[in-house]
Amino acid sequence: MLSRTESDRGSLASTGAGSRVVLAAVAHPDDIEFMLSGTLLELKRNGWEIHFWNLANGNCGSLEHSREEIAAVRAREAAASAALAGATWHEPLFDDLGVFYDAPSLAKVGSVVRQVNPAVILTHCPTDYMEDHQNVCRLIVTAAFSKGMPNFPVEPSTHAASGSVRIYHALPHGLRDGMGRAVIPDVYVDIGDVLETKRSLLACHESQKKWLDATQGMDAYLDEMVRLSGEMGKLSGRFDHAEGFLRHSHLGFCPANYDPLLDTLAAMGKVAEP
Repeated sequence: MLSRTESDRGSLASTGAGSRVVLAAVAHPDDIEFMLSGTLLELKRNGWEIHFWNLANGNCGSLEHSREEIAAVRAREAAASAALAGATWHEPLFDDLGVFYDAPSLAKVGSVVRQVNPAVILTHCPTDYMEDHQNVCRLIVTAAFSKGMPNFPVEPSTHAASGSVRIYHALPHGLRDGMGRAVIPDVYVDIGDVLETKRSLLACHESQKKWLDATQGMDAYLDEMVRLSGEMGKLSGRFDHAEGFLRHSHLGFCPANYDPLLDTLAAMGKVAEP
């Protein structure tokens, strides 16, 4: 069985080279800012190194630009948001609707995960509302599972990486899965102190606002983010604005009691469980 044992348990400081590194890995430009960036900002304030990575380039998100033009625009916007957050930005690998769970894609994703070697990964929910999100989730989970396997080939070739990693899944947009069923998190992060910065990060994605206004009627793009974080805060029973996550199973990834979000943010009252 490919899993770590109870004897591997240890403190955050002893879990490997990436013990203070968090990777946010999502499908499209603005997915991080909409559902994850408040938590990343809180971790950054507590000494964590944060990484922004959207795996798809946003090249289908325009009614006026060509695929190449809008991909370049979306890259500039994503890089600007990462810079504002003080994050390392990673270039996308795939086109929109071109994210597939297959061996070539996994080799590329696995290489980046090994290079970053995070202690925490924030990614999409396995039951998210669209396939790009779901496939990114699957790729990232397998890449994290296999990062310490020297015999698993990645492209470009990168040495296997040691250390525990805990995966947390963000809630889908709208807080419901593809069947419309409510998704209830098992950990909430208070983002009230960083909400305005989160709004500024999302505002970097001007082209996405135009696209959603034209195609989905989301006239209040920034206000919708604030509304959803307020709804999450109400669900927490403690915070005015929050982001919610589901913990992935520890099996194959980390010791059972390895929970860096709680370890980092609980002392300041920034995290809650139902």
